[in-house]
Amino acid sequence: MTRLLIVTADDLGLTAGVNRAIRRAHLDGIVTSTSLLAVGRAFDDAAAMLRATPTLELGAHLAIVGEDPPLLTAREVPTLVDRHGAFPLSYRTVVARGLAGRIDPDDVRRELAAQLDRVLEVGVPVTHVDTHQHTHLWPAVGAVVTELAVAHGIGAVRLPRSRARGVVGFGVAALARWLARAGRRAGLTFTADYAGLDEAGALDAARFAAALSTLATRGAKTAEINAHPSEPDDPDLGRFAWGYHWGDELAGLLEPRTRALVDAAGYRLGRFGELSAAADLEVPPR
Repeated sequence: MTRLLIVTADDLGLTAGVNRAIRRAHLDGIVTSTSLLAVGRAFDDAAAMLRATPTLELGAHLAIVGEDPPLLTAREVPTLVDRHGAFPLSYRTVVARGLAGRIDPDDVRRELAAQLDRVLEVGVPVTHVDTHQHTHLWPAVGAVVTELAVAHGIGAVRLPRSRARGVVGFGVAALARWLARAGRRAGLTFTADYAGLDEAGALDAARFAAALSTLATRGAKTAEINAHPSEPDDPDLGRFAWGYHWGDELAGLLEPRTRALVDAAGYRLGRFGELSAAADLEVPPR
């Protein structure tokens, strides 16, 4: 039985080097889908690339964290920013604020609606939604993301998973179950399995092969792997202290052996637009 694998490249719009790498990983590699960062400095360059590359599926990569500023002002979204009007750098701050009840869902709605509108204005169909650092796993954010997807006729949302041990793995598993229930109630679809959170920034050819092998063993009919490729000498990435091996991820996505492994594992490369409400939506065990 052939199964569906979606390979998504996140952070389109972050830099021009990221944009070029994602386009190359699609045309010459195994990337089938991408997620556009509305607050990214290279958004306009990304939009032009998307219009010139109609085979690359588009999703919205919504952000309430990161080095790039929000689209709205601090006065409009006070619970999302610091006194300088900047997002927190890490999802950990979002979790801490959420636990303390210091995230206003209306602020989240205003900012993410503005970002989604900007992505939709590119003029390319948007088939799915996800978030920078997977913050839509947090219910206050996830509820807004699902609401916006439904309102704009976007059919799919990313459902991240983690196989890490300890607090992070346990927390992601619990939040993923919540998001799955919320997504189903809203009529959204998502892949039955996923990899990329645990491997973020280090998804070279070897780690991609290991993630693919795990997905194949777990046996889900649909799966997503998300990556973060860029050109290895991209000077604009110097402002990000993420420790990502962007070039290694690009090389892995372009490696002919990686494509051969996808085929050998019984997967067909595809898109979120191919998912349906009747698809296998069961969340496999961790």
